[in-house]
Amino acid sequence: MFADLLRRLTDPAPARLPDADARLALGALLVRIARADGHYSPEEARRIDRILGARYRLDPAAAARLRTDCEVMESEAPDTVRFTRAIKDAVSYEDREAVIEALWEVVLADGQRDDEEDALMRMVAPMLGVSDPDSAHARQRAAERMHS
Repeated sequence: MFADLLRRLTDPAPARLPDADARLALGALLVRIARADGHYSPEEARRIDRILGARYRLDPAAAARLRTDCEVMESEAPDTVRFTRAIKDAVSYEDREAVIEALWEVVLADGQRDDEEDALMRMVAPMLGVSDPDSAHARQRAAERMHS
């Protein structure tokens, strides 16, 4: 099911992704950050559902189905470096910046920041073309939203 999308993502010159494929790729990145610390918590899965639901205007059941597909995609995706660079080339800057904010929401969802998650965020943000200051601002916005 995901082989064609993965092939297109890892093509030397990926084209802009259709919306459905971009949803899968970006959702898979959310799952990857949630799994980075070796503990994929129910809070993180629920946060991913909320992010996907809000971003794509999905009801809770559809968001959960999309997350399940994203979990499969993440498990089949290449290493984070290739996967993230491919997303950068295939997704608009505005979407990538919003993804960084969503990634921070997932990192913060279980109430603790782990070294593995922080390290992955430090690696992923520049690979997506998002600067450290922009990533820090995205983290602050995500933290504020989580506490409101």
